[in-house]
Amino acid sequence: MSKRIIVDPITRIEGHLRIEVEVDNNNVIKDAWSSITLWRGIETILKGRDPRDAGLMVQRFCGVCTYSHYEASILACEDAFKVVPPPNARIVRNLINASQYMYDHVMHFYHLHGLDWVDIVSALSANPQKAVDLARSVSPNPYNCSATHYKAVQDRLTKFVKSGRLGPFANAYWGNPSYKLPPEANLVIVSHYLDALQVSKLGGQMMAIFGGKNPHPQSLVVGGISSVMDALDADRIGGYLFRFKELKNFIETAYLPDVLIAATYYKGEGAAGIGGGVKNYLSYGGFPLKDDWSETLLPRGVVKGRDIAHPQKLDEAKITEDVTHSWYKGKEALHPYKGKTDPDYTGYDESGHLKGGEKYSWCKAPRYDGQPYEVGPLARFIVGYAQGHKEIKGLVDSTLAAAGLPVTVLFSTLGRTAARALETKLVADHTESWVNELVANVKGGDDRTWTRCDVPKNSEGRGMTEVPRGALGHWIRIEDKVIGNYQAVVPSTWNCAPRDKAGKRGPYEESLIGTKLANVDQPLEILRTIHSFDPCMACAVHIIDPKTSEIRKFKVA
Repeated sequence: MSKRIIVDPITRIEGHLRIEVEVDNNNVIKDAWSSITLWRGIETILKGRDPRDAGLMVQRFCGVCTYSHYEASILACEDAFKVVPPPNARIVRNLINASQYMYDHVMHFYHLHGLDWVDIVSALSANPQKAVDLARSVSPNPYNCSATHYKAVQDRLTKFVKSGRLGPFANAYWGNPSYKLPPEANLVIVSHYLDALQVSKLGGQMMAIFGGKNPHPQSLVVGGISSVMDALDADRIGGYLFRFKELKNFIETAYLPDVLIAATYYKGEGAAGIGGGVKNYLSYGGFPLKDDWSETLLPRGVVKGRDIAHPQKLDEAKITEDVTHSWYKGKEALHPYKGKTDPDYTGYDESGHLKGGEKYSWCKAPRYDGQPYEVGPLARFIVGYAQGHKEIKGLVDSTLAAAGLPVTVLFSTLGRTAARALETKLVADHTESWVNELVANVKGGDDRTWTRCDVPKNSEGRGMTEVPRGALGHWIRIEDKVIGNYQAVVPSTWNCAPRDKAGKRGPYEESLIGTKLANVDQPLEILRTIHSFDPCMACAVHIIDPKTSEIRKFKVA
């Protein structure tokens, strides 16, 4: 006899997400449905506007991924305008993006995903000196490590518990059998959870130096950047570098070692492939090392069926969006250039469940060559590993050796979490070189930051890049110098996708199949796997009245 379990809302994410699963008598998930429960109409709002304004508006898809959409929109316009920014603009954009990657990944592991692995209550019984020994076993110089400090963290947690005001630690599944870490490991990681609340601010400050502010930076323009004085100012560059070095130290002495600790105790789940998903991986390429994007730090390509021996080239023409099971009008899968965003809300069934056989999500179903594909740090690292990317292979192989795990462990929830940490290290390792490249250009007399350009009468373009959560694409069609159509296919659209016309599940849904719940009333395992993708629902569903399907109108006096 199957049982339906509803997790709504999924917390510790951006936006509104509902997960429904069916479990058998052994509490093993046999089917799953992923549904975004809020729609937004920004693509529709953009129609008829100057394309140069789009970048500032699409940042409002989300309050987390602001720079990501800003840059993708600018890239789409530059493609349509047929303009290439000067080298200094490329470098400054990489520096802003690097700051977002580093603080976003750190914040995700500790504040959004960490409590899926770490039992806070268990940390109260840890031996502080043994915690020191554990931290030093995975790092020669662990971050903020001493028996005195760990004891202070314990005292702080105890006060939370005694006061009854647990804050972010309230309403969790403490004591669940799916927690595997010993008390000392829990104490080490929760101490870094608290440290990360301060450290992650550094990334936001780094973004503000070249972006003007954080969130919603304002320094990108079609053809380059507008933060000229900041990019050419030694004090501003020095301020960025100073903050970067402190953030990089945390990444190397806290974040990476903590993920290695988790991998040591959760290796059984990784080896079993729990949370593996659709087996297909896609990446657009990110962080251009050359102005024409012919070389990028993060790879471009696809891996199908986990066949890392035969990576494939990416064919943009094979990207489509299906709306068979989405609350939108339309029957055929469309390429984003031809995409439509016309709502068609049909609601839930009489029992309050999702209509799994009909429409059940505001998320569309992106497909590549008719198949669902996972995007994100794991996808980038699998594509890079398959392509023989020297740095990616080195990071993966050394980590697997340290944890005593085979490469197949990548295809799991644990692998997805580890890939994000390794990617943070990869980006950090290149950030200072971009600072040095910028300084060298300026010293050599090249202070160009913008290439003049005009809006074409009729054109189309796409901005395809890699952002913290995965492959991001913006497609724009310009008609009579204004936006005629605009479509954004974001990482969480790829990953949160519902079934398509052929009935193929999306990555979230497929990743849950076969997972056994220790306690159906505490679906910790569902949260752990879904959080590993770092969901951002607001980005994926571009204010509507569900009864009338009318976009709200506002008048500002």
